[in-house]
Amino acid sequence: QVQLVESGGGLVQAGGSLTLSCVASGRTFSSYAMGWFRQAPGKEREFVATISARGVTLYEGSLKGRLTISRDNAKNTMYLQMNSLKPEDTAVYYCAAKRTPLPSGRLYDYEYWGQGTQVTVSS
Repeated sequence: QVQLVESGGGLVQAGGSLTLSCVASGRTFSSYAMGWFRQAPGKEREFVATISARGVTLYEGSLKGRLTISRDNAKNTMYLQMNSLKPEDTAVYYCAAKRTPLPSGRLYDYEYWGQGTQVTVSS
């Protein structure tokens, strides 16, 4: 069983930056692909970014260029650096882990989920 805990969300003005963190329990973190998803009020959960066990990254097309996903396997931690934030980035951001090493933008490929961290971008 893997437990995921997100942190780093908060209130930020448009144009600002935030870095989210996701700490995973267990000794198998380095073999898992990880992902970030988000869910805005009244909308479905959507893909943001993913990183393979070996560090290959994929981003949702419209977000690429403003986001950087990374991981530190020694710390069992994944990060999402977000720059030039916009009000439409407001959402709950979820960390997810999948038991296989390849990255994926598909929500249902992930077996483990965190509780989410709120990001609010004011205009």
